[in-house]
Amino acid sequence: MIIKLFLFFCSKLPLKINHLVGGFVGLLIYAINSKSKKVATRNIDICFPEMSKVEKRILVKKSLIETGKNLTESSLIWNQSFEQNKKYIRNIYGEQYMEQNNKTILLVPHIGCWEITGRVIALKRPVTFLYKPLRKEEQNQYLFERRNQGNLVMASADKSGVLKLQRALNENQLIGILPDQDPGEEGTEMAPFFNRQVSTMTLLVRLAKKHQAKVVMLWANRLEKGKGFDLNFEPVDLSLDSDDVLEQITLMNKSIEHLIERFPEQYMWTYKRFKSANSYD
Repeated sequence: MIIKLFLFFCSKLPLKINHLVGGFVGLLIYAINSKSKKVATRNIDICFPEMSKVEKRILVKKSLIETGKNLTESSLIWNQSFEQNKKYIRNIYGEQYMEQNNKTILLVPHIGCWEITGRVIALKRPVTFLYKPLRKEEQNQYLFERRNQGNLVMASADKSGVLKLQRALNENQLIGILPDQDPGEEGTEMAPFFNRQVSTMTLLVRLAKKHQAKVVMLWANRLEKGKGFDLNFEPVDLSLDSDDVLEQITLMNKSIEHLIERFPEQYMWTYKRFKSANSYD
């Protein structure tokens, strides 16, 4: 109840103030030596071994500040219309890669404000996003109602959801997949991510190959001082002419790595991405 009240309060704040509150929340998460801080520290240790201890500590702090902003801004975005969301987009780069007649899969890493991406795109073209249901039904219903609106359709990460994605592709609609989480045991292979073998989703590359769809990476990086977001589209070459799925998901992971290196503080470091490699105590 307290969390709901807090998110409701944040949803009424202007974006600049919203981000100030979120940044303060992130500082608290850092200061109390939370579980999130420990996971972020471990992930950054794994991914950036060449950094000094001071550099890693600074990055952990910055990343948790951005994590706090992600929390508070999400409540704002969910409780506004898609048109209102669009007002936060300052620049759009690579929009030419979204031609209407092409089958396209959006590769959306957990970087910046991923919640706003589908909502802005859905103003111009229907898009179906794959999502992993939460364990708590009440929370899951809350998020589903806010995400599944208008031309933005949510597809659960199961057989029925995959069929929904394929129908959307057959109708030349966009689909979006966030492939940088541990997807469990089904439909995965171990592939390198920051030089460590991790369980990696194969669904995106298999759908792209089956439907001869192009893959475009999509992200919305957060601008400083609550100025909004830049929306970015960038084509990704996954060697889909090959039959080597391992090669393709390795290229997928590598493309995500390169994006993280550009915006390291805005990546979701609080997620245990390396749990399949037994990297956490």
